[in-house]
Amino acid sequence: MAKVSVVGAGSWGTALAMLLCNNGHDTMLWSHREEQAEELRTARENKAKLPGVKIPEEIHVTSDLSEALIDKDVIVMAVPSVAVRTTAKKMSSHIRYGQVIVNVAKGIEEGSLMTLTDMIEEEIPNCQACVLSGPSHAEEVSRGLPTTCVVGAKTRALAEYLQNIFMSSVFRVYISPDILGIELGAALKNVIALAAGTADGLGYGDNTKAALITRGITEMERLGVAMGAKAETFYGLSGIGDLIVTCASVHSRNRKAGFLMGQGRSMEEAMKEVNMVVEGVYSAKAGMELAKKYHVEMPIIEQVNEVLFEGKTPADAVKELMVRDKKIENWDFEW
Repeated sequence: MAKVSVVGAGSWGTALAMLLCNNGHDTMLWSHREEQAEELRTARENKAKLPGVKIPEEIHVTSDLSEALIDKDVIVMAVPSVAVRTTAKKMSSHIRYGQVIVNVAKGIEEGSLMTLTDMIEEEIPNCQACVLSGPSHAEEVSRGLPTTCVVGAKTRALAEYLQNIFMSSVFRVYISPDILGIELGAALKNVIALAAGTADGLGYGDNTKAALITRGITEMERLGVAMGAKAETFYGLSGIGDLIVTCASVHSRNRKAGFLMGQGRSMEEAMKEVNMVVEGVYSAKAGMELAKKYHVEMPIIEQVNEVLFEGKTPADAVKELMVRDKKIENWDFEW
């Protein structure tokens, strides 16, 4: 049994705390708001994010950050990507040397263009930052539906340790050394999902979505390889796996936000209606900046940025993608 603390009591943090508790670990769940912590303690339900799902009595819920961090074997960072840096700063004075921290948020920081594990290590330089990612909606994990994810760590021993902690009969975990590829796939698929949702909102069909998924994974891989990640990672769980589920699922907040924009809502209106953090909006600018930095062509992500921030209509964005210069699908093939 491990002592595990989940920092962040949103839908994903709550679902992972339940998984870890059910795996037999001594589990704590931290909320930054005492009123939310009190509601979770008394109602044993995250009514706003996971209504109808019972939180085990064994999970200790707290709003005291030092209590959540001291004497823990593993700390799971489950705050939204935009809150990772500020939360890590608050955590730093409570973290022991070599502390294992598993990031489960998905994003790239605007400005610095850093991945989230790099950001965590910058703020908490004495820690061991890892990542857990994959096609894993909290709504399904919290109900024990079969799910697979991948853990990325700098050593095989640490990856296998975390694999054993998270893995269960309904939550299968693979391991990988490619932390960069896992995090890029996790962040960029949200931007592609905005495009897929927008196409749905416009009334386009399965052909359009299949094209966006297929060409989207190509863009993600192209950038990842240019940055030093492994191409194979983008055809695994944190790449094509997470991309498919995020583009297609009714649980996907990024797809839903895109759908609303396709129906005519502004970005701000769509985010307000979704009422959850739409990570793809924050990753879109960073993805475009990385594309420029590494001289990589990413037309879908470029068009998403123009819709989000430059006033282009979704219909015009799709049209521009369709009438681009003719291309060869795979440059490795020869006639």
